Amino acid sequence: MIQSYKKKYRALDKYDVLMIGSGMGCLSAASILAKENKRVLILERHYTAGGFTHIFKRRGYEWDVGIHYIGEVQRKNSAIKIIFDYITDCNLKWADMGDVYDKIIIGEKKYNLVKGVSNFKKQILEYFPKEEIAINKYVDLVFASNRAMKKFYMSKVFSKILDFLIGGYYKKDYLKYSNKTTHEVLSGITKNKKLIKVLTGQYGDYGLPPMQSSFAMHASVVKHYFDGGSFPIGGSSKIVETIDPIIEKNSGTIIVNAEVKSIIIDKGRAVGVKMVDGKLFYADSIISGIGIFNTYKKLIPIEIVQKHNLLSRLKMIKPSVSHGCLYIGLKGSPEDLKLPKHNLWIYPEKGSHDDCVKEYLNDINADFPLVYISFPSSKDPDWSNRYPGKSTIDIITLLPYDIFTSWQNTEWMNRGEDYDNLKEAISSRLLDILFKELPHLRDKLDHYELSSPLTTKKFVNYDRGELYGIDHTPERFSQKFLKPETEIKNFYLTGQDIVTAGVGGALFSGLLTAIAVSKKNLFKKIKNSVL
Repeated sequence: MIQSYKKKYRALDKYDVLMIGSGMGCLSAASILAKENKRVLILERHYTAGGFTHIFKRRGYEWDVGIHYIGEVQRKNSAIKIIFDYITDCNLKWADMGDVYDKIIIGEKKYNLVKGVSNFKKQILEYFPKEEIAINKYVDLVFASNRAMKKFYMSKVFSKILDFLIGGYYKKDYLKYSNKTTHEVLSGITKNKKLIKVLTGQYGDYGLPPMQSSFAMHASVVKHYFDGGSFPIGGSSKIVETIDPIIEKNSGTIIVNAEVKSIIIDKGRAVGVKMVDGKLFYADSIISGIGIFNTYKKLIPIEIVQKHNLLSRLKMIKPSVSHGCLYIGLKGSPEDLKLPKHNLWIYPEKGSHDDCVKEYLNDINADFPLVYISFPSSKDPDWSNRYPGKSTIDIITLLPYDIFTSWQNTEWMNRGEDYDNLKEAISSRLLDILFKELPHLRDKLDHYELSSPLTTKKFVNYDRGELYGIDHTPERFSQKFLKPETEIKNFYLTGQDIVTAGVGGALFSGLLTAIAVSKKNLFKKIKNSVL
């Protein structure tokens, strides 16, 4: 049972592993290590556990804040399915979204992304009948990049000596793809700008338009959804609910309302943490899952930061895009409202993705460069059992942090009239886009509220409301320090900064961190126990 730091609970004098943050990386690592007979303590500053997998409830509705769809969980032998089954004892179930998982809308034209590689190629070819060679080449490159990915991430758990000896060999193939931008690769196989715009229509899943993003990141997302999309039955809160009993079974626990102030380091070793109220917790290994910027800037004692020159590393990377999400509640069931299961990706007709982003960042009143619409209530077959006669929609778009800096020192839900007016103006624009696509929903609107980058900063503790940790540029993948093990003995990192964007990336990072902590090749054991 998840406990509150502000209530009485029974804590051990010392744990085997202590984790800061309860996002997917920590949850994944915690479950895996608990099955290795490690006593795990997770400390979460928020009042609910889960990071971007948590939910919130308001006005009789429930919204998932981070999970909108997951790929590859319908395929029994996929790595992501195997890990999810292992860390939840197969108790986390998934609902398939159907043949169409994403619909790309550019101006008035619509393009379906359909599951199954051959189906995907056939459908895109129907839209672009003169581009068969380019489409086939594109899919081949997506698979080639993903084949090279395994060795690259294996090298992240190498010792310094092993990395020196063979690390370059393990990384070189992947770096051929990660060192190029998405636009660089696609413009090398086709000159059709509309085809490039369609093929990169999921760039919101990793936050950077084609001229800025690493092709390896793009290829990872595209391949991830080739088998379609799925949604957790019962909502994303089921992730924590199915992992927590595994942690508890081995004398571990998750504690919320528990904010860590600093990591205790003794003679170069991480030995515990100090809470904001002065309480101390001790463990043999400490793992931070709150992002590399937060970890290095806020948790590590300054003398240790200076000794290892940690802040200089942060100059090599930068935070990812900030965003806003409009959470909508509707009167009527998903069936009555005829809500789709697939997502909508809506873009301006004119200009490349990069041009549209640039124009918008120069003028916030320009067209949104990207609007993503998800229908979580229609994706979840258990939704109507919990919320009969109701439905929800999430609308996400790019929102620059800088337009909200005037209110960064104000209190949540009490930031003032000007802030509320700005959010209302943005909300109205997003609702207009929704009603253009689904006009019959206009009189079904019951509730809506917009989260800003300041909301993300408060609840997920990212300083600039970033969605994906650090940017997935080509330069990011060349940074050798983005790995679980740090220079500080017994101190480790996990989360999407260590692997790639999103829940899937964070899930794999938990496995890598568990391998680094345990010094065991755990994936083989995990695979054998599940299959």
